[in-house]
Amino acid sequence: MINVTKTYLPDKEKYNFYVDKIFNSGWLTNNGQLVQLLEKKLSEYLGVKNLILVANGTLALQVSYKLLDLKEDIVTTPFSFVATTSSMVWEGLNPVFSDINPLTFNIDETILENTITEKTSAIVPVHVFGNICNFETIQRIANKFKLKIIYDAAHAFGVKYKDKGIANYGDVVTFSFHSTKIFHTIEGGAIIIKDAALYEKAKLMINFGIPGYDKISELGINCKMNEFQAAMGLCVLDDIEMIINNREKVYKRYLETIKKNEKIRFQKLNHEATQNFSYFPIVFESEEILLKVVANLKMKKVYPRRYFYPSLETLSYIKGKYSTPNSSDISKRILCLPLYESLKEDEQDGIIKILNQTL
Repeated sequence: MINVTKTYLPDKEKYNFYVDKIFNSGWLTNNGQLVQLLEKKLSEYLGVKNLILVANGTLALQVSYKLLDLKEDIVTTPFSFVATTSSMVWEGLNPVFSDINPLTFNIDETILENTITEKTSAIVPVHVFGNICNFETIQRIANKFKLKIIYDAAHAFGVKYKDKGIANYGDVVTFSFHSTKIFHTIEGGAIIIKDAALYEKAKLMINFGIPGYDKISELGINCKMNEFQAAMGLCVLDDIEMIINNREKVYKRYLETIKKNEKIRFQKLNHEATQNFSYFPIVFESEEILLKVVANLKMKKVYPRRYFYPSLETLSYIKGKYSTPNSSDISKRILCLPLYESLKEDEQDGIIKILNQTL
């Protein structure tokens, strides 16, 4: 069976080395020594300051909304994993959907202002499939309307824009370190915060608002990453360049061997940014062709994924009606093929053969 992704597992002996440290110290959570070490190493790798590790990427978003004291409407994309939107609704905020660029799949910055009103408090764009948004235009719009920006960078770990880590843009950036991601901590996530004072506040917020043993100074919740998650992260981070290099080979093999015709097209990439080869999406001419491809792949126990379907403006708990024709259309015709660092050439060739024959 070949799934759309496969969790990378590092050398077991290396992981056990860190587990032994946990058992020897008896320190399992509450800002343990491995969490502190991973925060330091990730800050260096991503080229950022003010990085906080949390239990998962959804909590990273929820804490960010509270941290920036967001109210009422948040402009975001309807083309993303559901957590981008559901986390807002969970926090009592109202997602307002601005349509996507049908070529890049990112929020279309040229129409973004059309969805901003006096109730808008922030913009939450997503770097879809690791493809970087238009930072300059989005920042200009945010400045014009005095809005906060939270970038959902769940797909964009390690990506750079103009030789600068993408987590340096916006007021807050969140990452997911779920086991399906190229860098993972089993479950987990991170928040990168531009303002140093807000960073100190966030450290309290993820720990019940407790600065010490006998004081509660802030409204908080429990979002802490534990030591076993951090141990996995330290192991995976050591191997991250190999992981990305192997994924690049798989990605380029798809590009070189899938027959180009009018029935498919690929994502238009931001060429001022690097790639981390998180996903390999294809847009088909019609949903009918997509479904035929999926059926033929499943017959050979190959399971691609319809990322992202359905378009999020259709969710039952969304208030209001939104016209986002590009997102609605693309979501019905897009498919992500299997992509992971250990995908074998003969397995990939089988996938490509089925795709080409179906087309």
